[in-house]
Amino acid sequence: MDPDHTLAEFVIAVSRPDADIPLARAALLIAAAEQPGLEVDKQLARLDDLAEASDPDRHGPDELRRLHRLREFLFEERGFAGDRTDYFDPRNSYLNHVLDRRLGIPITLSLVLIEAGRRLGLQMEGVGLPGHFIAGARVGGDHVLLDPFNRGELLTREGCAEVVRRALGRPVRLQAEHFAPVNNRQFLIRMLANLKGIYWRQEAWERVVRVIDRTLALHPRAGGERRDRGTAWVSQGRLERGIADWERYLTEFPDAADHEQVRGQLRRARQKLAQLN
Repeated sequence: MDPDHTLAEFVIAVSRPDADIPLARAALLIAAAEQPGLEVDKQLARLDDLAEASDPDRHGPDELRRLHRLREFLFEERGFAGDRTDYFDPRNSYLNHVLDRRLGIPITLSLVLIEAGRRLGLQMEGVGLPGHFIAGARVGGDHVLLDPFNRGELLTREGCAEVVRRALGRPVRLQAEHFAPVNNRQFLIRMLANLKGIYWRQEAWERVVRVIDRTLALHPRAGGERRDRGTAWVSQGRLERGIADWERYLTEFPDAADHEQVRGQLRRARQKLAQLN
């Protein structure tokens, strides 16, 4: 069986207007690439169950009460929390494992909160602060900010600046654009970037390729991803595929800062391929 058979399903899920992309389903299809047989619909039902268990009276008029009840349920009663012991465990980037272990990284814990909140009729969104991902809710004209990695802590904008300072090791003056909602494509690309970094450090090149395939489905003009996929192919000994990616990168981005470096890698790969033939 093709281990990457879920790519076609992922492409279908994300090949639509951004607002229509089913965020949780797409995130689970990312997980399914590494977990053959993962039942995506069954995992989606778990989010339904979380929302229902948190607040059976989901149609009540008090949105702020619903939000605080959900926050209490997920982070106090169910114990969802940030994985501070092994932050770069790949399981922290896969939604089904986050639901199983109740551990994750900021973006996947935000995804759980956002998806459960939306099932309760709340206007939830992701907020991509520099170095740290949080969740936001629009309630009665207010923008409520929560940090799912820190058990759903409520944040002021000043508190966000402190969170960013700790994450980056330096102060950052946050602007209004830092608090803008992250759209579905941006959300998924950021999830994939985390996975790519983990697998790149592990030199797990087949997995790197699968991650990049999905990033390119979301953003076909991401030249750096095509360049990096070439590196992953060559690192596996798949020279012809790596050469094709590097050639396309050099053609489409002739003014790239690393043009000469990639050209040198391409030349060496061609020489090696010629020797093998």
